Amino acid sequence: MGSVLVKDDIYYMQEALKQAQLALDIDEVPIGAIIVCRDKIVARAHNLSMRLNDFTAHAEMQAFTSATNALGGKYLNDCTLYVTMEPCVMCAGACYWTQIGKVVFGVKDERRGASTTGVNLYHPKTIVESGILEEECSKIVKDFFKKKR
Repeated sequence: MGSVLVKDDIYYMQEALKQAQLALDIDEVPIGAIIVCRDKIVARAHNLSMRLNDFTAHAEMQAFTSATNALGGKYLNDCTLYVTMEPCVMCAGACYWTQIGKVVFGVKDERRGASTTGVNLYHPKTIVESGILEEECSKIVKDFFKKKR
């Protein structure tokens, strides 16, 4: 009997890191995101703020648009967002409006992350987890900004 491959948080965060690398390759802040629904990746995205000259074009926002188009509805309560860095206030608000079931992020954003507000900005039913591949998620962003200085 063959073994069943179970895709877990580490696997999906590695997929989000691939998206962060794509952002890095085009000189964007290297944040990547994917959305998973019923063990299937339905959206892949990365920051496009500089390329689109649109500061709302964060990885999460791009992923939400892609996922809702793929699934044909605006609610993502059966989905999980994997993002390499903690969502900002804007993206946490979008998480609220999509009613995403779960948010998993790699590294906290100590300056602009949603948790810095001291208020839960996510939907009450949204589960939030952090620290998945934290070192890798932190390194890609830190290295990007070191090169910019």
